[in-house]
Amino acid sequence: MSEDEGAISVEERGHLLLIGLDRPAKYNGYTPTMARELVAAVTRLDEDDALRCGVIFGHGKHFTAGLDLPKWTGRMAEAEEGGRSDAVDPIGFGRACRKPIVTAVHGITFTLGIELALAGDIVIAADDCRFSQLEPKRAIHATGGATIRFVERGGWGNAMYHLLTADEFDAAEAHRIGLVQEVVPAGTQLDRAIEIAEQISALAPLAVQETKASSRRFVVEGFDACVAALGPTQRRLMASEDAKEGVQSFIERRTAVFKGR
Repeated sequence: MSEDEGAISVEERGHLLLIGLDRPAKYNGYTPTMARELVAAVTRLDEDDALRCGVIFGHGKHFTAGLDLPKWTGRMAEAEEGGRSDAVDPIGFGRACRKPIVTAVHGITFTLGIELALAGDIVIAADDCRFSQLEPKRAIHATGGATIRFVERGGWGNAMYHLLTADEFDAAEAHRIGLVQEVVPAGTQLDRAIEIAEQISALAPLAVQETKASSRRFVVEGFDACVAALGPTQRRLMASEDAKEGVQSFIERRTAVFKGR
């Protein structure tokens, strides 16, 4: 790994894929190299049937200070894109990951750090978190989803309060407005994220994936499209081996063992 470019660490742990931003000497400042590797990691999570849930975290003392702007200036000016066109988009503008993603944030969590966390599904924040969507201080605006997901999760007033002032706020405020789901003591955020991911991974994988897909369908396509898909999706799930195992485990009063088929 080049410290100048950083890397994304990837570790399989049972049914989980742990994905780490790994450039701690630079506050995990996000580089094009890291972006390419993150795309590869979340695409692997999506496509590998043995993997059921992802955990994204940051190595070192901080989650990320956001984009390493000098390395991105030319690309942003030219709206340059690269990599697989059919790959999963970690910020959720293109192809979304079918598997749930739990993100553990700590320390400095600026700009892209917030956007990456909100593109996932559940956010666990350490109580030492410092959040800021500070793009207007750099004469640019957030283009990784903050202008959308801040409003979705926090409401218009809370979103405008933080987006337009480009202020810095703490984990308690992020929890108050719904950007994070839990605040835990610093140093325990990754363990807690893994605990939640393992809880999800013990459930029926196809049912979990269809649950996420249904909620995403509502957000993207609207109420009618979501309702229309409920019945057909449920019929497919009921025909699965896991559905039979779910019923049998209920009858036998034991924990179900799901296989994802």
